[in-house]
Amino acid sequence: MRHGVCAAAGVALLLVSGCSDTGGSTEPPKPTATTTVTVPTAPPTAAAAVLGPTGPSTAKPCKGTDIPVGTDPQPIIDAAPEGTTFCFAKGVHRLTRPIQPRANDTLAGNTGAVLSGSVRLTGWKQEGSSWTVQGALPAAYPLKGQCEDNKTKPCQVGEQVFQDGNHLTRVMSPSQLKPGTFFGDYKANTLYLGDDPTGHVIEMAKTQTAIDKSADNVTVTGLTIQQFASRPQAGALQAGAGWKVTANEVRWNHAVGIMVIEGDNTVVSRNTVADNGQLGIGQYKSAGVKITANLVTRNNTDGFWIADWESGGIKSTRSSGEVSGNDIIANRGIGMWSDIAEYDRRITGNRIRDNAADGIRYEISYAAVIDQNVVEHNGFGTGRGSGGTLWDGGGINVNTSADVQVRGNLIKDNRNALSIQSRTRGDGPRGTYVLRNVLVEGNLVVMSDKQSSLGVVENKRSPTQPGAITFRRNSYQGADHFAYRGKTMSWSEWQQSGFDQDSVSS
Repeated sequence: MRHGVCAAAGVALLLVSGCSDTGGSTEPPKPTATTTVTVPTAPPTAAAAVLGPTGPSTAKPCKGTDIPVGTDPQPIIDAAPEGTTFCFAKGVHRLTRPIQPRANDTLAGNTGAVLSGSVRLTGWKQEGSSWTVQGALPAAYPLKGQCEDNKTKPCQVGEQVFQDGNHLTRVMSPSQLKPGTFFGDYKANTLYLGDDPTGHVIEMAKTQTAIDKSADNVTVTGLTIQQFASRPQAGALQAGAGWKVTANEVRWNHAVGIMVIEGDNTVVSRNTVADNGQLGIGQYKSAGVKITANLVTRNNTDGFWIADWESGGIKSTRSSGEVSGNDIIANRGIGMWSDIAEYDRRITGNRIRDNAADGIRYEISYAAVIDQNVVEHNGFGTGRGSGGTLWDGGGINVNTSADVQVRGNLIKDNRNALSIQSRTRGDGPRGTYVLRNVLVEGNLVVMSDKQSSLGVVENKRSPTQPGAITFRRNSYQGADHFAYRGKTMSWSEWQQSGFDQDSVSS
């Protein structure tokens, strides 16, 4: 087979003589006439895109029913008609219970409006090299969640402590206390601090939820939402159907920053979602949701399992919709994860960089388009379940899913470039979870690390079926390790197996 390549605007024209596009089939190529196809030579437009302003809006003062600092918002909300705009004044609103809006209400913040779930702690007493305060903790409650430390399980408890706004690290016994740490003894209702609190503001997250999904078609905008003791898999802001959650900063909450629950057609846009304990944005049983133009960064501050339990940037389950134009950066977990019976999912035009686990993981789900993303330098985290094989994932990981298209992405310098996995995973609402009809087309794949790999892995009970995976019209730079049917392959061996017949490698 002879290849001829000539440059064009953003693509290469590849002349292929003597074989046909096998579509990734493992059957031998059939002779055909010379054809011209295109492979990418430039990154997608997302690489050069500029993310617009995120976080609280400062464009216009809020006009509506005022909620002053120090006032319980709920009686004011309950006394007004549905569809009212409520304007939170500048300053810290310490909430002792979740706000429950009504249908078509707007909760908006004037510049500098903060909803806080924390309480200030005073009355400290020195005990040896630590300081204590009593009576601040709630009664012990049932715990859940998978932690990176699966022995002492520090991530399961929600009452985080802050010194002058800085997040302290929880330890699990008084003997581990040192500067920058705290310990909560729930049986004795005593909180221990490793630093002298004199002259410092010490706060503890206590209220679980800032805003609850009590009604449909609610707008939340221009607020900072911080320091809520949200439980694992629950959000500081919990959105329902038809909500618009836009231009907020959601930060330093124990579990999920923004959680869309049974929230069909909700829009989550232009928010900064940062430094939350488990996950930035979550979506559950919600169809047609748009998550767009958000900055999602540095989430999983409280030690949830990095490799495989809902930690990191965005996770969606049993849902559909679009995730587009987001910057998903430096989260301690997966960047964007669709898991369990997702359907009709579009992940497009995002920049997904420097996340500890996979950049994108599409797992035991159906019908997705993953296109035009920049997926760069993901998967280099260490910890329980992390590793360097294709079983551990890659920049993009398609795991036992059907009807998935991976097109036009820049996949650059990840621990592994692209992992296609076939496992035995049982049945879902649209049939058995199986690897089928996966198309990998028109991607620019850069692999500077010679240890990085790309390809297909399978377990013995779920071998990939002929024609299940198609690689075509891709451009590879530095690719040296391909994998298929348990064998590590060179580029020529990869092509001889039936993949990437009309792709180029340099």
